[in-house]
Amino acid sequence: MAERSTAAVDVADTSGEEPLTAKAGKATDDGAEAEKVSGTEKDAARTDEKRATAPEAEPPELHSGHKLARRYRLEECVTRLDGFSSWRAVDEKLRRAVGVHILPADHPRARPVLSAARSSALLGDPRFVQVLDAVEENDLVYVVHEWLPDAIELSAVFANGPMEPHDAYQLVSQISQAMAAAHREGLSHLRITPGSVLRTESGQYRIRGLAVMAALRGITSEHPQRTDTEAIGALLYAALTQRWPYESDAYGLSGLPKDVGLIAPDQVRAGVHRGLSELAMRALVNDGATASRQEQPCTTPEELAKAVAAMPRIRPPETAFSTPPPYQRTGFQQGTYGQPQSRSGQSAPPVPLPPPPLQSRTGKALKWSVSALLIAALGLGSWQLADTLLKREGEHEGSGNSQAENHAPKKHVSKPIKIVDATEYYPDGKPQHPDQVRDTYDGNPGTYWRSVSYLEGPDLNPAFKKGVGIVYDLGSEQQISSASIGLHYGGDHTTVTLYAANSLSSSEPLSSMRKLGTTQTSETEAKIKLKEPTKARYVLMWITAMPHSERDDYSDSGYKQGVTEVSFAS
Repeated sequence: MAERSTAAVDVADTSGEEPLTAKAGKATDDGAEAEKVSGTEKDAARTDEKRATAPEAEPPELHSGHKLARRYRLEECVTRLDGFSSWRAVDEKLRRAVGVHILPADHPRARPVLSAARSSALLGDPRFVQVLDAVEENDLVYVVHEWLPDAIELSAVFANGPMEPHDAYQLVSQISQAMAAAHREGLSHLRITPGSVLRTESGQYRIRGLAVMAALRGITSEHPQRTDTEAIGALLYAALTQRWPYESDAYGLSGLPKDVGLIAPDQVRAGVHRGLSELAMRALVNDGATASRQEQPCTTPEELAKAVAAMPRIRPPETAFSTPPPYQRTGFQQGTYGQPQSRSGQSAPPVPLPPPPLQSRTGKALKWSVSALLIAALGLGSWQLADTLLKREGEHEGSGNSQAENHAPKKHVSKPIKIVDATEYYPDGKPQHPDQVRDTYDGNPGTYWRSVSYLEGPDLNPAFKKGVGIVYDLGSEQQISSASIGLHYGGDHTTVTLYAANSLSSSEPLSSMRKLGTTQTSETEAKIKLKEPTKARYVLMWITAMPHSERDDYSDSGYKQGVTEVSFAS
């Protein structure tokens, strides 16, 4: 789940003196022989062939099962190049998969890699694969980052064929906006390829290796914004045509025919969206305007993002529903079921049916006799039953009324339960607004606690944020039968679940709590009625889905929620 606010990151540089721009600069000029990438470079794939000739630095002797900081267990080596290696690993403390880049501390790029990792972590933008740790320890430098097991690389997406116009539009829109935000903080990527962009199951795109990948490979550029913009244009070109926009093949894609030059995507493949085709050319042809409409080239991700926003929005394709075939009667209904076929393929004439039974004079007399007997038996039985019931009613009239009054169920009267204290619950270490918690039980509906604004929703993405919530202290163990939660934002949709907790601490895992009840609503009030009254002192209100709301005085537009008043009843 992408979060708009800057999240706390484990590797936050505590020096606090240098801006992100200065730290990003160190990522490519700290002594490593770096690869120069010009702004007019036409084949990003060539960067692998032109890597800097770094001094021979043997990668450390590592193996599957090796542990770093007695926490990160290496599982599988996925890259070994230029003296560094990249691994899939397991964070045994948090029980999750992570990725790790490792290189010797005396490697000429060790310092730039550390600096780049810390700068990227300080950005804290969820549209990038997050750096979780950056450490120098025991003659090793290693960078730990998120591992997204359910996401796939763009190279795998491109292998399935050209993308639909709506998908290509989402790709260039999300990537250009993310890189524009990074460049505003002085950070560049310099190696945006189909292998460095991931697509999640929800259709969101995540960029990995911001600043770090360039530092690992020693890549620099005199025009970093232009380099990243051309790379985004190349991704859009490949998405529209399933071809790499240069002569050489790269990333599993065929290049353009030799000696033809760069031609527009709609000239490479029929049916390409005209607006997206021109947008790809504006990002790629940075030394002149396109020939079709003489539009100005896009030389920065910011300009490209604005050009995407100015386009008419491309709607997703409508689901095609096939018309069901006309109803056909079965052979049984047509009188042909089980009948032999003639040699000509047509059904044999139907077999004549026997006449209905009891149609003779004797049969009719028998039917009338049986009917008369049945009517007489029913009348006699009804008279006896009515007589018995009337006698019993007279015998028990007085005693029955008193018993009914004694055994009538008493109506349950709900009583409000006082909340004496509350605190935010954030097991991932990323609080929302702890200072506003008291506003949820101060008796004033005009004050409220609010979450941050998220880019994905309504359901939160467990890989990024499992939920947001508040733990309430009822003072002592109370019998709870229902709860009412006032919500600041309405819309599709909010999901709230109540758990019986053991304390106010956020360190208590959700798995150790007892689930009390859950509800989903699109209104501004969520009511939860427990199946059976339950005793508890600490109650967690846990929100796992929030509606989309527009920008207001406190946060940007996105998926968010506010809690006005919470009350519990016995």
